[in-house]
Amino acid sequence: MKQVPQITVEEAAALVKDGDVLLGGGFGMTGNPVHLLHALAKTQTKNLTFIGNNVGEPNLGGGKLLLNGQISKMIGSFFTSNPDAVKAAQSGEVEYELLPQGTLAEAIRAGGAGIGGFYTPTSVGTLIAKGRDTKMINGQEQVFIEGIRGNVAFIRAWKADTAGNLTYRMTEQNFNRAMATAADLVIAEVEEIVPVGEIDPNFIHTPGCFVDYLVEAKVTPEDLGSSASVNRGKKVSESRMQMAKRAFAELKNGDVVNLGIGIPTLVADLIKPEDGIILHTENGMLGVGPAPEDGGGAMDYPVNAGKIPVTALKGSSYFDSADSFAMIRGGHVDVAIMGGLEVDEKGNLANWAVPGKPLLGVGGAMDLASGAKKLIVTLTHADPDGTSKVVPTCTLPLTAEGVVDLVITDLAVFAYPEGKLTLIELMPNVTIEEVRAKTAAQFIEKLS
Repeated sequence: MKQVPQITVEEAAALVKDGDVLLGGGFGMTGNPVHLLHALAKTQTKNLTFIGNNVGEPNLGGGKLLLNGQISKMIGSFFTSNPDAVKAAQSGEVEYELLPQGTLAEAIRAGGAGIGGFYTPTSVGTLIAKGRDTKMINGQEQVFIEGIRGNVAFIRAWKADTAGNLTYRMTEQNFNRAMATAADLVIAEVEEIVPVGEIDPNFIHTPGCFVDYLVEAKVTPEDLGSSASVNRGKKVSESRMQMAKRAFAELKNGDVVNLGIGIPTLVADLIKPEDGIILHTENGMLGVGPAPEDGGGAMDYPVNAGKIPVTALKGSSYFDSADSFAMIRGGHVDVAIMGGLEVDEKGNLANWAVPGKPLLGVGGAMDLASGAKKLIVTLTHADPDGTSKVVPTCTLPLTAEGVVDLVITDLAVFAYPEGKLTLIELMPNVTIEEVRAKTAAQFIEKLS
């Protein structure tokens, strides 16, 4: 059995050259090769193209490289989790390319598998698809995405043996597994290195043939940024809770459900074990439980897509981001509940970008909107100035076309029978006259 060289973080950082394309694993700071990135931040290496879901957090992980001016281009899915990345993009200091989260994960997996590219329905009809080749496949328009490879991949695993076989812990697989296959040089930062044979072959996630170097480095709570602990200070308004309860009423025993950030997250607080509802999170977990009661963080618990520590229910499973989005695009998620900025008469959704502001954070929204079997959108009926969010035609950049099945606002519930926007229910203490006055879209009334 081969022996993979064990090196220091400084030796690993020296292997990255000016102008390299660097893949950086992690989802937020969970499963993030923070020690390798911080060692690289102490070098003079520059003009890097950094590829990752996000560019770390302020002064953490890839965030250190960004502050040092070592990154000339960033390719990712959710730059808005790091204010420094937003500032760098807005100023034009750093070039950037935004990809939907599932598209990014699959592009890396394709690159690692020697596949030149693939077609996906995700992002059809949106700004992200602009300029890309499209093709009708089985009656569905799809967008071509090229595979992604890097010169160097920095990844994080929990344990390695001396032959380079890796095992990951909880939701720390995320982008790491695909990135381990998709670079000319792969350096794995791990919590522990054990003799070959000590890891059961059944529990090896990345075979040693993909790994060139190992670095042993212990993670601490300080390395985990916003995922280090649970924030229990949230207060929820009655109207937001009403929307969450109405969305929860749509769920059935056995449903696999993905919850977006914001109002949809509140649905998790309503689910009891006897409901039999299985929560999915796009960073790699099925069977998400409530937040830890002890306030613990990602040192001891998995995290969800909001980078919040959660518990694992009996029967839970972990996987990587590419597999997670394969579940979504493959139609294995029954219901997605998402927030929205606008919905319109044709069931189009806009929930990720505002004109005049940089397009810096799409995450998994486009994949979920187009891939879930049923899409429920929760949003306040109007902006603070009274502008309706239920509109004739979306004016904001689209997330997906014709995908919305149910709209739940603080005033009413709309559905799309026969493809037409239809008012089916009023929220408590709301009149039909109020809904008519505050809705810009034309709708049919079928109140029960």
